[in-house]
Amino acid sequence: MGMALVPEGKHLFSNVYENLAMGAYVKKALEHKDESMELVYNLFPRLKERHKQMAGSLSGGEKQMVTIARALMTKAQLIMLDEPSQGLAPVLVQSVFETVEKLQAEVGLTILPIEQNADAALSAADYVYIIHEGMIKAEGNPEDIKGSQDIREAYLGI
Repeated sequence: MGMALVPEGKHLFSNVYENLAMGAYVKKALEHKDESMELVYNLFPRLKERHKQMAGSLSGGEKQMVTIARALMTKAQLIMLDEPSQGLAPVLVQSVFETVEKLQAEVGLTILPIEQNADAALSAADYVYIIHEGMIKAEGNPEDIKGSQDIREAYLGI
């Protein structure tokens, strides 16, 4: 249906290349596998260097690259990222969100991150929903959300 999920727990298997190849399992993606692989390796040169390496032996940031890259291989129009910064060092969190911004700008993807790191999410977002206990408590552009004292205190911890 044109959507892909980057799961919270990464859920990797085998080596880097096989994870990426598995992303191109649907017919539409399989037809563009080589083109997608080139895009992925341009976005994540580290993965090209490590394409034969066992995915379980990668660092946390590299594992996150693999899961995002695997989703890109599907040729999805919408990619959902579930807690992309979880367990990553602050410098890697910044790198992940820079990649998200790059995917939006250069590849034209719609990215839906589900993220508890408010600063990182707000800096990368075009539009924000604050969800609490299953209910939308606020929505708007990031500047409005950041500017609301009530929202910042109640939901964002900033």
